[in-house]
Amino acid sequence: MASSAPIHLVFDTDIGSDVDDALALAVLLGSPEANLLGATTVYGDTQLRARLTKRLARLAGRALTVVPGAAETLTGRPVWWAGHEGRLFTDLDTESADPGDAVAYLVDRVTAAPGEVDVVAVGPLTNIATAITSSPAFARDVRHLWIMGGRFDTAEPEHNLKCDPEAAAVVFGSGAPITVTGLEITTTVRLDATDVAAIAAAGPLGEALKAEIEQWWRFWNEEWNCPHDPITVLTLLAPDLFTFSPEGRVTVDPDGTSRFEPGGGRTRITTAAPAQRVAQEIVHRIVSATTPA
Repeated sequence: MASSAPIHLVFDTDIGSDVDDALALAVLLGSPEANLLGATTVYGDTQLRARLTKRLARLAGRALTVVPGAAETLTGRPVWWAGHEGRLFTDLDTESADPGDAVAYLVDRVTAAPGEVDVVAVGPLTNIATAITSSPAFARDVRHLWIMGGRFDTAEPEHNLKCDPEAAAVVFGSGAPITVTGLEITTTVRLDATDVAAIAAAGPLGEALKAEIEQWWRFWNEEWNCPHDPITVLTLLAPDLFTFSPEGRVTVDPDGTSRFEPGGGRTRITTAAPAQRVAQEIVHRIVSATTPA
């Protein structure tokens, strides 16, 4: 799906907990082929998540439309909250989310340009599922959905899908064209202290990302992290780096366990990624976003 034309996309995110959402945003901001139309936030305090997205984009010198979305899951499952979201910015209340509703924004953007707008979804799939059920045109008109979620080598529920498995089932059953990247791929790539130093040296956004990364490392008592969401962004922006399955079907159990079956659907899974090259590409694009022009 590589093309010299701009890639028009909306980024749907639960930014603020795991640092990889912020890193994925930075990858998008540092990718000249990506025409980032806007972002939508999902899961928990979506106003806070929207203000954080605004701030990070502003640190890269970008004004970005960010519309808050669903705070609760489809069936009212409890929301997991790490407790550190936004804490590194004491003045986030000076940022304002854009007015409106994330679902309406997603539907309007996609259906106004059928077959031209991609959606990258790296959090629980509540906004995307609601867009699908509220507008039959959404699944038909979206160019492609790029999802971070699931695990397809073992029966281990993955965070994004188990947070709202009912939403995930709606999305994967919608007939929309989907590429999904699971934990069996994303956990093969790591960012370490050398990568973080390169990011931090590149400017204000880089410094902020370093602080967010180190906060996440302290949360898990580690000194590395897997960039799950940036990898998913790269499956859209740099698909030649990856290997994908033929199209098939993904099913999601009530506990969030996911399975892929070849044939009979329009979903493919990412099956291989060169870990070192992917990590280098992530860092390169983040540095491009953070370095002042």
